[in-house]
Amino acid sequence: MTTLVVSHPQCLDHETPRGHPERADRLRMITHVLEHERFSDLVRDEAPLASVEQLIRVHPSEFVERIDAATPMMGFVQIDGDTTLSPGSYEAALRSAGGAAFAVDEVMTRRASNAFVATRPPGHHAETATAMGFCLFNNAAVAARHARARHGAGRVAIMDFDVHHGNGTQDIFWSDPNVMYLSTHEMPLYPGTGATGETGAYGQIVNAPLRAGDGGEAFREAFDVVILPRLRDFSPDLVIISAGFDAHERDPLANLNLTEADFAWATRMLMDIADDKAGGRLVSLLEGGYDLEGLGRSVAAHVMALMRG
Repeated sequence: MTTLVVSHPQCLDHETPRGHPERADRLRMITHVLEHERFSDLVRDEAPLASVEQLIRVHPSEFVERIDAATPMMGFVQIDGDTTLSPGSYEAALRSAGGAAFAVDEVMTRRASNAFVATRPPGHHAETATAMGFCLFNNAAVAARHARARHGAGRVAIMDFDVHHGNGTQDIFWSDPNVMYLSTHEMPLYPGTGATGETGAYGQIVNAPLRAGDGGEAFREAFDVVILPRLRDFSPDLVIISAGFDAHERDPLANLNLTEADFAWATRMLMDIADDKAGGRLVSLLEGGYDLEGLGRSVAAHVMALMRG
C-alpha cells in the first residue's frame, strides 16, 4: 500500500472572476509539484462524481438542486460576496465531494494506506444549506458521513488546520456525537466563528484559535496542548484532514506565519494518532492556500509526510 492522490481535470473548470484568490492555478501548481520524481511512488486516480445519496447525507436535496439550477450556461452567478458559480462549477463540486468519498473507500478497504484529495472548490465553509466562503458542498462532511454509512466507522475525526475556521463543518456536526471537529485558525478572521467556547452539543467540537502574527511555535503548542490530546482520547476509526495551507507566511488572505515544515510536522503528528487509533486510516482534503509558491511548497511537504518521507 502507498499514498493515493485523487484529482480530476474537471476541477479546473470551476472558474472564478479575474483576481479571485480561489483560482484554477492553485490546482495547476499542485499538479506540477506532484510531478516531481520524488513523488513517483504515488498512486493516482481520478475523482468520480459524488452521488446524490452521498451529498444528501449532509445537505438537503433542495439545496443540492438549487446549486445545480443556479449554475449558469455562461458567465458567472454570484452566491455571496466571494462565492461564484461558473458553467463548470457544479460538476467540479461533484468531483470534489466524490473524490473525498472515493478516497475514504480506498483507505477504509486498505487499497491505499492514506490519501490526499487535490480538488476544488474547497468545502469547509459550506454549511448544511448554505454555500459560502468559496465553498459549495462540504467535502469533509461528505467524507465523514460516507465513512460511517458505507464502512461502519464508529467515530470519525476531522482536523482542520486551514487559517479560516471551518464554520460549515462545525455547523454540520454540532449535534453529532460520533464526529469530532478540531480546528486551529486565526481569530478574529473570516468567518468569525471558532471561539474556544464553541464546543458542540456533546463537547466534541474543539477550537484552538491563534492570533495574528503567530507562527510555528504557537501552532505546535496548540496541537500539543489542545488538539492532539483530545483527538487521541476520542479514538477515531478514521482521521480526515481539512488541509488548508493559507496559514503559510506567504499567504495574502491571513496573518499567520507557518512554514511548510510546520505543516509536515502536523501531518506526522496526525498520522501517529491515526496509526495508533485508526489502523493508519487517514484522508486529507485540500482546502485553502492562495499564494501559489507557498501552496506548492506546503503540499509537497504534506504529501511527503503522508508518504512517510
